[in-house]
Order: sequence, then structure tokens, then C-alpha cells
Amino acid sequence: MTSTASSTDLRQGQAPHDQRPSWQRRLRRFGYTPAKDAPSGVRDRLVPPYVEPSPRLWQALGVPPVLAERITRWSGWIGPLLVTLMAGLMRFWNLGSPRAVIFDETYYAKDAWALVHRGYEVNWDKNANDLVLQTHGHLAIPTDAAYVVHPPVGKYVIGLGELMFGFDPFGWRFMTALLGTLSVLLLCRIGRRMFRSTFLGCLAGALMAVDGLHFVMSRTSLLDGVLMFFVVAAFGCLIVDRDRSREKLAAALPAGPDGRVRPDDHVGDTFRFGWRPWRWGAGLMLGLAIGTKWNGLYILAAFFVMAVLWDSGARKVAGARHPLVAALKYDTGITFLATFPVALTVYLVSWTGWILSPSDGTGGYFRNWAATDGRGGNWTFLPDWLRSLWHYEHEVYKFHIGLSSPHTYQSNPWSWMVLGRPVSYFYESPSPGAYGCPADAGQKCAREVLAIGTPLLWWAACFALLYVLWRWLLRRDWRAGAIALGIVAGYLPWFHYQERTIFLFYAVVFLPFLCLAVAMLIGAIIGPPGSTETRRVIGASTAGVLVLLIAWNFIYFWPLYTGTAIPIDSWRSRMWLDTWV
Repeated sequence: MTSTASSTDLRQGQAPHDQRPSWQRRLRRFGYTPAKDAPSGVRDRLVPPYVEPSPRLWQALGVPPVLAERITRWSGWIGPLLVTLMAGLMRFWNLGSPRAVIFDETYYAKDAWALVHRGYEVNWDKNANDLVLQTHGHLAIPTDAAYVVHPPVGKYVIGLGELMFGFDPFGWRFMTALLGTLSVLLLCRIGRRMFRSTFLGCLAGALMAVDGLHFVMSRTSLLDGVLMFFVVAAFGCLIVDRDRSREKLAAALPAGPDGRVRPDDHVGDTFRFGWRPWRWGAGLMLGLAIGTKWNGLYILAAFFVMAVLWDSGARKVAGARHPLVAALKYDTGITFLATFPVALTVYLVSWTGWILSPSDGTGGYFRNWAATDGRGGNWTFLPDWLRSLWHYEHEVYKFHIGLSSPHTYQSNPWSWMVLGRPVSYFYESPSPGAYGCPADAGQKCAREVLAIGTPLLWWAACFALLYVLWRWLLRRDWRAGAIALGIVAGYLPWFHYQERTIFLFYAVVFLPFLCLAVAMLIGAIIGPPGSTETRRVIGASTAGVLVLLIAWNFIYFWPLYTGTAIPIDSWRSRMWLDTWV
């Protein structure tokens, strides 16, 4: 007589350990964990608890239990806010220096000023940069429309800072510094939710706070830093939605006599999550991302797939017999509506200034196309503004795919992870006694703003990327999969355009995910809860050394991030690779 009463495995039809396919047995040596060996607590799998400091820590510090409980409760906000404060102080310190129009600020600072005043970009005189600095921004705005190749959202963001603080370097850098600072806060909170650890969340944010590329992009009025913020915000919305929806699903599952939540195939296959406001918030942020730069489209597509797979995974844990089918049936529709139509609507709304500009040839570029060159055809039933906008977008697309003009600082995406070719935004050689160059320097100094990541952080991220891929493929860790997807969506598309003129600073879009990967790797180095005291001490010491080295590396390169004048020999000592010069 065969009895199944003693079995505690509620999943049916799975092969016993000794009867698993041979590929599973072979992969175990590399760390593969079969589903049968996963934690059995359904609620803990759907809504994992947060890690709390060991009582021994509070006892060693002499903290009373009541105070320890309050500190633990508030640390989820106090820690991220402290990290954000540090990041903000660094980014806003001497923000108006260099007092110059550096690199592509020559486009976006002036385009932003024109947008917030006229609703469309204009052609400026060749000496406009000098006039802006000499007159502190008090000069007439031209009326001749300019052909630009990026949507308006990022420039409106920059223009908001100009409206508040003036048409000068501090004004046009203010909003990028603010969004750069807020992105650190978002990453701390995102990391905390993903890792269920306030420490690892704050560590991820702190790593981004001391990354040179993020720091420089936060202090320069370029579009990529704005795009990065909206991408992080969208990812954060999806993370919150994931937690909230799984909480609802866990609450809908039946509990056994022992009070433990049990899987239920009917609930798993038919549960409806509702309207999911955080998912609509993600669609809004993705629309703003696409309205900043078009490569946000890749992020939108990747996040949509990720959201559907998350729903399928939640239903599988809940006991669904056909989790993917259920997710496609009940979740994909609302997910689609909350992303693609919302993003498209936000994108179109962002062009309102251009749409409302005159269509008689005195408004935005191509605004009168439908009434002139675009007359006739099969689409005349559409509004003229929509046909003109479509023509504009098509021309921009042709420009982007054909952009191959050589540039001194262009780089191939293969070199980005090792920082093969950074971009110099600003460089001058002040004489001794001028612009901070020591009077006793004996020779001219170097003053540079170099868009380069903190080298030790990025080189550590190369190993962290391999680690998260291992965790995803062999341990089926959703956190590793989400991090890897964020990196792939922001990085991989550029390999399709290797002949284009592209730059290292585009990588700032997936930098937050690299910081999450490094934080996850450091967490593994420290050791999981329950490790022996010796293991934790060795792991914590190793992780501490790595973090301190990254922080030191950021401080060492500080002059190159801020345009601080240093002796030329000191500058040369920081050119670790020949391609950095």
C-alpha cells in the first residue's frame, strides 16, 4: 500500500531528488537550486520579511530594546535620507563651476531656455555662449526655429531650473543636480525593497553617490542624467507594485490549521490584482523617459516583459497550474494599458509647446510641413499638427540611424564597462596663481571635467554582473534577473549602433543597476544570515575594504570630476590608461 499522507511537498508531478533530469544534477555543482529545494513558506516566498539587526549588536552598543526597536523601524527612511544628504551636498557644492558652457550644454542649456519661453527650440548666434555668460543670460531669444533631434521633456526639466535661478551655469545645472540627488534616494529605497535589507539598500545608493560618471552627469545639463532618473523612478514603481500585488495575492490564499498560508490552484489561476496604481505610475515615468531620449523605448519594452513575468512567477508560487497563461489572461491587459498608451500620451503631451506654436512658418521646426510640403496623400484626415509631428519624428529617426560623424571622444560600447574612453567635458591649462593653480606650481596646471566612472566601482561591477547572471540562471533569483534586465535594456541596444557616434556617458542610464549588482555581490561576500561568526567577520572585512577602496578612488579622482586645478604631474598620475588622455 502506498501512502502520500506523510509528504510535505504540495507540488505534484515533480521528479524526486534522485530522479531529476541529469542536467539538473550536473548543474548542482555550479550552484543550481531546484524548485523542490526552495523555501516552502508560501507567504514568505511571496512577501519576504525584512532583515533586522541582530539583538547582539544592540546589546554590544548598549542600546535599550525600546530604542533599538524605534531605530530599526525608522532606519528604512533615516538611512536613505542620510545617504541622499551626502550625495546632495557633493553635487550642489560649487555647482556653478566651471563658469562656462561645457560640452553639450551648448545645445541643451540654450534649447531649454528657448523652450520654456517660446515652446520650441531656436537657432542662436555663434557667439551666444559668450554673450550668455557676459550678460548673465540677459539677451534676446531668437525666433528662427531650430532643427533638434531629441524630444523636449529633458530640456523642459533643465529649463525649470533656469526659470528659478537664471540663465547661467548654476541655473541650467540645478535640475540635473536635484534629479541626480533624488535618484540616490530612490536607489536606496529600491535596494532596500529588493534585498529586504536597509544596509544593502543604502549601500547601493552610496555606491552611486560616489560614482564619478553619475556625479559629473548630475552637475552637467545633459539629457542622459534626466533619462536615468525617470528610468530609476519607473523601476521603483514596478518594485512597489510587485510587493503590493503579492501582498494581496498572499492575503487571498487559504491558511491551514497551523495558520500557514497554503498554495491554491484556483486562487493562483483566477486572482485579479485590480487597477494597480503603481504600474500606471511606471507608465508615466517611462513616458517621460521616452520624451527625454528615444532609447527609453528599449527600457519600456524590457520593463513590460519583466512585469508580466513577475505576475506569472507570483501566480506560480500561489499554486497556479498555468501561471503564464493566467498572467497573460488577467494581467497583461492592464499592464499594457498602464505602459504603452500612457507612455504615448505623455510623449505627445510633452510636444504641446511645439503643437501650439504658429503653423504659418513662424512656429516650431516643421510645424507647417503638413500645410506645405505634406499636402495631399492618404493621411490628410489626420490633424495637420499630427502629420507634421510624424514627419518631424521620421526625419529625426533617419538622422539617428545615419549619425557617423567622427568625434574625438566617441567610444565603442564594448569598452564602456572597463571605462575605455571617457569624455572630457571641459579642459584648460591655467598658469600658476590663476583659477586655483598653486602659485608655486612651477608650470601650468590642468583643470578638467572628465565624464568617467569611479574606476574601481566599474571594474568591480564587471565581476558583479557575472555574479548576478549566475544568481539568475542557476539560483533563479528574481532580484538578479531584474538587475540583469535593467543593465541589458540600457546597454545591449547600443551594440546595434557600433558604427554610430556614441559616448561612454550614455552608460549612466544603466549605472543604477550596476550599483545594485555590486551591492548584491557585497552582500554575498559578507555572508547570508545564519553564517558563522568567523565567516561574517571575514566577509565583512573583505567587503569593507572594497567599499573603502571605491570611496578612496572617488576622492582621488575628485579634481577631474569638479574641474579643480591641479599640477600637471598630478593630472598625469590620474591618467591610468592611455585612452583617457
